Amino acid sequence: MENNIRIGIIGPESTGKTTLTNQLAAIYSGTAVPEYARTYVEQLHTQYTYDDVCNIAKKQIEEITSTYHTKYVFFDTELIITYVWFIYKYGQCPDWLKNGLLSYRMDAYLLCYPDIAFVPDPVRENPHIREELFLTYLDEVKKLGTPYYIIKKLDRDYIADLLQSPSPLLLAEENSKGVCHFLNGFNLNR
Repeated sequence: MENNIRIGIIGPESTGKTTLTNQLAAIYSGTAVPEYARTYVEQLHTQYTYDDVCNIAKKQIEEITSTYHTKYVFFDTELIITYVWFIYKYGQCPDWLKNGLLSYRMDAYLLCYPDIAFVPDPVRENPHIREELFLTYLDEVKKLGTPYYIIKKLDRDYIADLLQSPSPLLLAEENSKGVCHFLNGFNLNR
């Protein structure tokens, strides 16, 4: 489908990105693109390397440039997170990824704030720098000039409640505030 609305759902580890991606895809009858980095790292039998992160970024670009047959496409993480991780972990980032941030842009970002408890798992590694990473992601989104909305616990609770409704899309479209209002603005403008 031409003219997809591509929404990047980003934020520090354990802030509800995957849940939010799947919930919004369900409400808006959209496509949820899963986090590729998690899948990739879970399959490694050693510590990931710079080259592994390059492979993750290349796959993310492939996913961003793919054809989707729904109006809304929700990406569970995307290039900003990978770019920031290159800088944080390795002190450098490949030029092709820097250019990719400008070439393969999202239409909007939902930035998950770290106001829920960190849940450890074998892939997560940064429970103590979530606020720092959040602020770095926010800064990068602002540099791009892309519209964004910060997701907090109240938004997460509201979306979960919507899914319990017999007609979640209708309620989402009638919402005059919060994340649904933000997304509805794209629906009306396209």
